[in-house]
Amino acid sequence: MNTAQLRRLVGKVAAVVGEMNYAQRRMAILRAAPDRYVLNGNLPPSTYHEFLARTSGPLLHEPPASDRGPQDSSR
Repeated sequence: MNTAQLRRLVGKVAAVVGEMNYAQRRMAILRAAPDRYVLNGNLPPSTYHEFLARTSGPLLHEPPASDRGPQDSSR
């Protein structure tokens, strides 16, 4: 295995680890979301107070489209 092949392999492993890290963080946020524990959570909030309570959790920053690659479009 030469240096170029080793670098490609390390790059692919780093990409896989990065994707798993993103998925793990995203699942932790979704599991802790207040909407998950609301009765009839599929219905819209009936009051403004309920709306604020549902969206009080941390929101993920989404990078601008110009910074995303073609593989990020499925998220």
